[in-house]
Amino acid sequence: MSYREQFIWQRGVQIAINCYRLTEKFPKSELYGLTSQIRRSAVSVPSNIAEGYGRKTQNEYIQFLHIALGSLRELDTQLIIAKEVGLTSPEIFTPILEEVDRFQGILVSTIQKMKS
Repeated sequence: MSYREQFIWQRGVQIAINCYRLTEKFPKSELYGLTSQIRRSAVSVPSNIAEGYGRKTQNEYIQFLHIALGSLRELDTQLIIAKEVGLTSPEIFTPILEEVDRFQGILVSTIQKMKS
């Protein structure tokens, strides 16, 4: 099985795509600020899932899932800040914030299942 077939990797890629689309609407003055930070964090999530999947042991994979979870939490924080400073309307932020929140639960659950 390839990492590309994993639900969590696919979900992470979709979040990254949605973040790119979201940040396209940000002011150009944010290109090197929150736009860049959000994109980096979003891309880091599926990237770490893929990298961990290619490791030799399950413990290594779990470690990379923890790193992906950390990046997801960074992303959540950055999205909240962007929303609060008014970079785009709350209606646009709400679906992606909910998606990130649900995915955090999925990642935590996956990590717990793999540890048991």
